[in-house]
Amino acid sequence: MSVGIARAGLADTTASLVVFAGAVLMACLGLLLAGAATVIIWRTGRGGTGKIISAIFLAALLLVYPAWLTVQAVRLPALNDVSTDLIDPPDFARSSRALAARNQLAHGTIPQAWREAQRRAYPQVQPILIDLEGDEAWHIVQKAVEARKWHIIDQVQPGGRTRIGHIDAVDRSLVMGFPDDVTIRLRPLAGQTRIDIRSASRMGRHDFGDNARRIQRFAQELQTQLDAR
Repeated sequence: MSVGIARAGLADTTASLVVFAGAVLMACLGLLLAGAATVIIWRTGRGGTGKIISAIFLAALLLVYPAWLTVQAVRLPALNDVSTDLIDPPDFARSSRALAARNQLAHGTIPQAWREAQRRAYPQVQPILIDLEGDEAWHIVQKAVEARKWHIIDQVQPGGRTRIGHIDAVDRSLVMGFPDDVTIRLRPLAGQTRIDIRSASRMGRHDFGDNARRIQRFAQELQTQLDAR
């Protein structure tokens, strides 16, 4: 129910998480009761083994995702904002359209402690260099964004005085469908274009590795689009 409520947008994030937490508590209670029933059946020889097995299976099924999140929380640092450029992270667009799409959330600078933690945890998250001019790179990046089914909320093509382009988009988390924000910066160089990506969660301090995975999957999709040219 919590997943359905969150993905359908029938309630706010807090309400969805409350239902989710309730489901986890009920599953844990189910396991405890199943354990107590197992002891009683073992001692008295009463029936009900099939019901216990069914209860344990259903409870374990509900707890797989929370257990995975727990493992990720222990294994990975508490970050919710990841960037390919830790010296000069891309800024999220602050146009009225972009801010409205992000519920006025601007995403400020990444704390230095988070940058150091990212270097240690995600050394593979690096800037992307492609051997294309700015305009060509722009079209390839747009195709990759469309392939990932991200919703574009603001974009500026490379050119003008700064020559820097950007695409701001919204992605959804895989299970709960919570919105996460992405900005892509395109910086034309001599015969190349440098692409930097920043992905940030809107809620919670721990992203359980989602933002780093999102950047890596986009890099893979970008390579797919380049190979298809």
